Amino acid sequence: MSLIPKDTRTLLSNVRLCVITDRGLSRGRSFEQVVEAAIHGGAQMIQFRDKELPDGEFYQEALKLRALTRQAGVLFIIDDRVDVALAVRADGVHLGERDLPLQEARELVGPKMILGASARTPDGVQRAQEEGADYLGVGAVFSTGTKDGATYVGTDRLVRLRPLVKIPILAIGGVTSGNAAEAIRAGADGVAVISAVVSVHDIAAATALILERVGHARRASGWENS
Repeated sequence: MSLIPKDTRTLLSNVRLCVITDRGLSRGRSFEQVVEAAIHGGAQMIQFRDKELPDGEFYQEALKLRALTRQAGVLFIIDDRVDVALAVRADGVHLGERDLPLQEARELVGPKMILGASARTPDGVQRAQEEGADYLGVGAVFSTGTKDGATYVGTDRLVRLRPLVKIPILAIGGVTSGNAAEAIRAGADGVAVISAVVSVHDIAAATALILERVGHARRASGWENS
């Protein structure tokens, strides 16, 4: 059962852009440099993801990013690693469909930590919500080369999934400033981005542009006041 604090839930409900780290796409910049620039551009959530770092290094990097995001008032989510999320007191952990089951993860992290879940089917999103997910990452919405083997689902899938759950949906996979609005119009509350932010020269500007496009789409759809 999720009992995340009211202030954390408010922050989560207002997430329009989550930036996910990727060391291989960051042009040699450190995680801190990338995250600091993304926060400067307006990102409301950072997801720390790295599949190759040894445990000790991953923990040390997570500690640095936890301090940075806490100071900025930005949500900090750890990808996959429940143990590290607990150790650094992250705001939450995001789990893929092949990771630790959500019910077991909730038992470990308790009721006050955010649980994010990847899902892409009607059964999958409904099950994730029932098992305690606080938000969903749905994708790959657009064609992407960032994640090997990612299945492209298209924006039509978002249209189908949105009425099935009450928790926030973040569209992920191939999201750019050019198509972010399309994902919002299809039903996503916000977007999660990797290469369109972390691989560009001006991370802050790229972040701000995507947020602008998302905000405009939400206002045009009547979800937010102008």
